[in-house]
Amino acid sequence: MIIGGGIQGCTVASFLLKSRKTTTERLRIIDPGSKPLTNWKRMTSLIEMPFLRSPFVHHIDVAPFSLQNFAKKSFSRNHFYGDYKRPSLELFNAHCDETLEEAGVEKCWLQGRVKKVERDGNHWAVQTEDGSVLKSKYVVIAIGVTEQPVWPEWAKHVKTINPSRIFHIFDQEVQTVEEFSPPFLIIGGGITAAHLAIKLGRQFPGQVTLLTRHPFRLHDFDSDPGWLGQKYLRSFHQISCFGERRKKIRQARHKGSMPRDVYRTLRALEKKQSLAIIEGEIDAESIIRDSQHINVCLSHSKEWIKAGSIVLANGFDPSLPGGDWLESLIRQEHLMCADCGYPIVSKTLEWCPHLFVAGALAELEVGPAARNVSGARMAAERIVTSVQ
Repeated sequence: MIIGGGIQGCTVASFLLKSRKTTTERLRIIDPGSKPLTNWKRMTSLIEMPFLRSPFVHHIDVAPFSLQNFAKKSFSRNHFYGDYKRPSLELFNAHCDETLEEAGVEKCWLQGRVKKVERDGNHWAVQTEDGSVLKSKYVVIAIGVTEQPVWPEWAKHVKTINPSRIFHIFDQEVQTVEEFSPPFLIIGGGITAAHLAIKLGRQFPGQVTLLTRHPFRLHDFDSDPGWLGQKYLRSFHQISCFGERRKKIRQARHKGSMPRDVYRTLRALEKKQSLAIIEGEIDAESIIRDSQHINVCLSHSKEWIKAGSIVLANGFDPSLPGGDWLESLIRQEHLMCADCGYPIVSKTLEWCPHLFVAGALAELEVGPAARNVSGARMAAERIVTSVQ
């Protein structure tokens, strides 16, 4: 049983099925989406990310060069970008679809939300919100933080007084930017905000303002590639204090950053006056609304910005995902957690016998790359070696 059908869960499923550690009859994947990668495709479509940030060897199939070989059969060379051969989103998604079809993942799919997980003899009983109960010898929890978008206090206030004028780009109910009204004020300084500003700047030239709290941080990846192997992981695993591991992870992640090609596109649109870029913060005490706009004042410059829509693109709350059912499971099974609330697991990502984690929940063992496609592969490889 895999809880979560995003990149993490689908990678684990692909590895388990293609390594013949299980069959489609013996595997179930529970996810709120109607089919695999629903939320991934919705989120990346919303911001129209043209290329992934990760290189071509990071994908959900077992064979390292699977995506490259797939591209040779079905796509042109312009679907890779730069020295690291970053795949286009179109290519990556098409390869995911083929990989999942080959593995038969849709046969394992169960749309729903988990309500409770508890031990039942030698098995785990997983109850969904519709009352169904499924039993499994092994459970992999592969959920992420994408249902925890960050809402600053001032934004929560605006939402209460004028809910139709402010959104988080990754709110579950947001399906298209066409429901937003110009002019746009985008909040954020990382890759998501940049992609969204580029998209809206092209669609609505002169009606987009990107507000960032910090100067742009330019990095090819969101953590150094040395974290994918023993260059940094060897010393990381020698750290016995999980508070220190968490500190290392925070230091290693290039939070709120973007690669240089995205930055150049952003600045080119600014030069054409398709969008404006402002460094500053909103004064929470100076927010005025009228029937058509939200007017906000910047703290230091005292400049006023008029917005038809405020769109937050400022990331996710890093706290433990899962909510009540996971907290209940932790209490019932006395599962070990670090002070940050995240699981303390074995080298094989086992939290307790036959209960595994992947993605964000595995990062105190996998390291800073745990939430990425590369981290999904690292987790899947470890889990596959542990399942009998």
